[in-house]
Amino acid sequence: MRTVTSMARVLVIYDSRTGNTEKMALAVAEGARQIKGTDVKILVVDKATVKELLEFDAIIIGSPTYYGNMSGKMKSFIDQTNAIHGKLKGKVGGAFTSSGGTACGAETTILSVLQAMLVHGMIVQGRYDDKHYGPTALESPNKDEIESCRELGKKVANLAAALKK
Repeated sequence: MRTVTSMARVLVIYDSRTGNTEKMALAVAEGARQIKGTDVKILVVDKATVKELLEFDAIIIGSPTYYGNMSGKMKSFIDQTNAIHGKLKGKVGGAFTSSGGTACGAETTILSVLQAMLVHGMIVQGRYDDKHYGPTALESPNKDEIESCRELGKKVANLAAALKK
């Protein structure tokens, strides 16, 4: 992967009740910081404002999986983004989730986040090789799942920097 050096601003916003999604968010932010010149901010959804989204070139959202969907807090936050509809066009997006078991809806959770990003006209970073929609973890993320989160952060930050150039 070629690394682009134009500075990008990346926001990692997450919800976490058990701390598992938070561990993933920290790894995503760590990965984004590996791209030279990238400015990364990490926020719990409770402390984020919709207007803050406008300040960033890339937005990566993490949510636990609840009944095959994102958490209520994250859904409520995303619903509030209708106030800035059309203003996220061209920003880069990505998503990740943790779930309590296998076949519990991790992919549908990520897709629900990505769907909202696509409606906003965002550019979504996917993967061809594994975890195509974004990183997932079964309960507390293991070493490979943490590395997948770092990779997401790197890829999103790199794409945002390339598009900004």
